[in-house]
Amino acid sequence: MTDFTSGLERSQVNFAPLTPLDFIARASEVYGDRLAVVHGPVRRTWAETYRRTRRLASALGQLGIGRDDTVAVLLPNIPEMVEAHFGVPMAGAVLNTLNTRLDAPSLLYMLRHGEAKALIADTEYLPLVGQLQQELPGLRVIGVKDVGADTPAVPAGWLNYEALLAGGDPEFDWQPPADEWDAIALNYTSGTTGDPKGVVYHHRGAALNAISNILEWDMPKHAVYLWTLPMFHCNGWCFPWTLAARAGVNVCLRKFDAQQVLELIAREKVSHYCGAPIVQSALANAPAEWRAGIGHKVSTMVAAAPPSSAMLAQMAEMGFDITHVYGLTEVYGPATVCAKQEDWAALPLGEQAQLNARQGVRYHLQRSVAVMDPETLQPVPADGETLGEIMFRGNICMKGYLKNPRATEEAFRGGWFHTGDLAVMNPDGYLRIKDRSKDIIISGGENISSIEIEDALYQHPAVLAAAVVAAPDPKWGEVPCAFIETRKDVELTKEEVIAHCRKLLAGFKVPKVVVFRELPKTSTGKIQKFMLREEAGSASAIDPG
Repeated sequence: MTDFTSGLERSQVNFAPLTPLDFIARASEVYGDRLAVVHGPVRRTWAETYRRTRRLASALGQLGIGRDDTVAVLLPNIPEMVEAHFGVPMAGAVLNTLNTRLDAPSLLYMLRHGEAKALIADTEYLPLVGQLQQELPGLRVIGVKDVGADTPAVPAGWLNYEALLAGGDPEFDWQPPADEWDAIALNYTSGTTGDPKGVVYHHRGAALNAISNILEWDMPKHAVYLWTLPMFHCNGWCFPWTLAARAGVNVCLRKFDAQQVLELIAREKVSHYCGAPIVQSALANAPAEWRAGIGHKVSTMVAAAPPSSAMLAQMAEMGFDITHVYGLTEVYGPATVCAKQEDWAALPLGEQAQLNARQGVRYHLQRSVAVMDPETLQPVPADGETLGEIMFRGNICMKGYLKNPRATEEAFRGGWFHTGDLAVMNPDGYLRIKDRSKDIIISGGENISSIEIEDALYQHPAVLAAAVVAAPDPKWGEVPCAFIETRKDVELTKEEVIAHCRKLLAGFKVPKVVVFRELPKTSTGKIQKFMLREEAGSASAIDPG
């Protein structure tokens, strides 16, 4: 047996910790004159952006912020948010991107739990930050005045972001992490069933998922990417780092607006963007004249909730090439992809959409994904019928939950990360979600997938958005309750909904309760089912007719 260890030790010559921070250094070195950021009047190159991130890292160090200190940011998708993804960890600190839609109590919990040493905040949130400062008088606030928006000036008492950068060193000699296992980011879960959990990312996972994004999308050099997906959400699915690796263009967007998105796609020749199904639906249903000038290929990635086959077909018809991915905060955003097979292209569009609606197979650099029996931890049969829980293991999994070893241990039970999502494994090795474990409807002893009913509802031309939850029933225990948001100026009745569903579903799966209303959504476009479950559990949602 040959000895492949003696005299072959790891050293700085042959080993360097993986980190996505090196991507921006290379982008500046190789493509420094190429456009990196577009936002209103702002157009900066990669060399300029790299210098600004080094200034930020240097300035944070001057404030006494260093290794494993938390720096929180409350920013929309503006250039400073891109810069924070590099400048904060270059200082050795951990980036905590905060959901801009949260209320003061939720943000206070996160700032305290993460022990934030500083908060970088857009001046749009001045009143909200004022509330936070009353509770956290020692919190150092760094204010960003967006030159591309009509927002307030940085107030007295806040540090000015631009002034801070002016005092930083554009040649700051930042150092990569000593260990690729070091924390790079802290992201909080929604906390709909209790206090939010702090998900900790490491440099290795962030780098590998950023590269996986390129591989899954066949993303070319210098891609033009539009920020429809909030960067506070799983660090924008790691795309701030992906764009640096490709020396692409970050087209920034403070707030989603379908008309503005389509105008930017046409004007900036946007090649890629990501979004939840509700975002895709808004673009697909926009007036045709808004799409004027879009004659190039546009690739889009959809996740956050399983897209309906009807929506996927609609996007394909308008010429947008859609890739379906699936993941969670704990796996850095997307960690599976519905990888398309060549022979699918010969199928009718409806059948293609059904195949593309699946959650698919593991990301390139994720070690494993499986559908397992949560009790025995054995894979379920690949029969497309047997329910199991989706589980992950590999490099693209979180370090764990901050200050919560019990939750971490439970999430990693049996050597797998337990997602809580129920799915089947198809014979071709592609998984398909059936429901969250809490969203399965048990009616008269039968398990009913809310996603299957939603998919049927989306096939009705009048349905813009739909969500199905369980409603209590004295006879069956639970029955499906459908909440429907219709398209503008379109009438739809309960009887029409039921008749439509009877054509597509078994009788026991047809909604017994139908409620028409605008659906509550998160800032990423995900329908807030927990609010609908509460409504369905009250007498007001029950329609005995």
